[in-house]
Amino acid sequence: MLRSKLWVERPLLYKDSIERLAGLVSCSRKTYSAYIDPRCRSDGEGEGTGRPGPRGRVGPTHGMRSFASLSELNTNNRDENQFVDPFALVRLEIDSVSNRLRNCILTDIPVLEKAAEYFFQTGKEGKRLRSTIVLLMATGLSRQGPLPSMLEVDVTPASAHPVELRRRQQRIAEISELIHVASLLHDDVIDNSDSRRGLKALNAIFGNKVAILAGDFLLARASVSLAALQNSEVIALMSQVLEHLVSGEILQMNTSDDQILSMEHYMKKTFYKTASLIANSCKSVAVLAGCSPDESMAAWRYGKHLGLAFQLVDDVLDFTSSQEELGKPVGNDMRSGLATAPVLFAAEQHPHLIPLVRRRFKGEGDIDQALELILNSDGIQKAKDLAQFHASEAARALQDLPPSLGEDADASRAALQVMTRKVVSRKK
Repeated sequence: MLRSKLWVERPLLYKDSIERLAGLVSCSRKTYSAYIDPRCRSDGEGEGTGRPGPRGRVGPTHGMRSFASLSELNTNNRDENQFVDPFALVRLEIDSVSNRLRNCILTDIPVLEKAAEYFFQTGKEGKRLRSTIVLLMATGLSRQGPLPSMLEVDVTPASAHPVELRRRQQRIAEISELIHVASLLHDDVIDNSDSRRGLKALNAIFGNKVAILAGDFLLARASVSLAALQNSEVIALMSQVLEHLVSGEILQMNTSDDQILSMEHYMKKTFYKTASLIANSCKSVAVLAGCSPDESMAAWRYGKHLGLAFQLVDDVLDFTSSQEELGKPVGNDMRSGLATAPVLFAAEQHPHLIPLVRRRFKGEGDIDQALELILNSDGIQKAKDLAQFHASEAARALQDLPPSLGEDADASRAALQVMTRKVVSRKK
């Protein structure tokens, strides 16, 4: 019987149990034994101290309900959770946060404002997955959903400290979207991308310099909102995301010939570039809600595993979806010289892929040859299986959240559960 490996604090790698994976996929130990799981540290990833006070209390229960209850959603048992639409559950609040966000990036410099708001235009905001998860987690840890007054657009300055807990949690949703879009602007410059979300990439319209400065501007605005929360642990958590984004990009840009074929290296980079934002946003919401360190870590684990699953599915879609569905060219990762999970798994089956990967697919005919080898391997299916594993781990983490405080919390947790299935079944 294969033994599970324990945590290794630095370099923050761990080996997951092969036995737990065996129930999901049939695989080799070499392929599936290594995963990244940066353990939270006191510098922003650490076990938080939590904050005293009633968890999730946002005010007395009165007035019109603004959040669908469990009974209203017909989610009285797990079999019915499939009918919960996570995005619909918080749509009104997401719209409110989005409107505030558009107001927060206004500036008296026309070119900067036009560039900064490019991906925040109504109808062009993308899935808003991160802010949706944040608000679902907020309600999952609360006595009730947001009151009607919390659905109105918050017009207070970004530098003003929000008095209400829900407003502070909404700021985390806002900050997560600002950080995410800023990272996209910077990534598109680094990757020399032509399109994003079905639109021309910002750098293709305004040039690299304006795109980089627009991303910096969004991060500056996010920093002001973050400081206004006046919570040192949350500030550390969300600041750690920025460090991880930079670290992940450096890992991607400066990869040795051996590292580019390493699944451990790839998963570490994936955590830094994608999952850290979701994980630390979820934990920040829990800290603000007054959860214990263990409870906050459960929220962090949910976000981490969901983020990894999301990116792994993104890797798969790069090979299986059309450009119209993705909003970016098919095989874009390989064209950028990147070897993602399907490629790494395929390389184990087809060693002829290895020299192509090491030269970053820059040789004549490399892309077409690699595509043929990948599509005639188990690489895509193994990447799907790995995504399913992390989605299952995200669902498992929900079991370690504190006891639910009411029907709204139940409905929100059901939606978080559904989200673990949606990320692996999505087509774009």
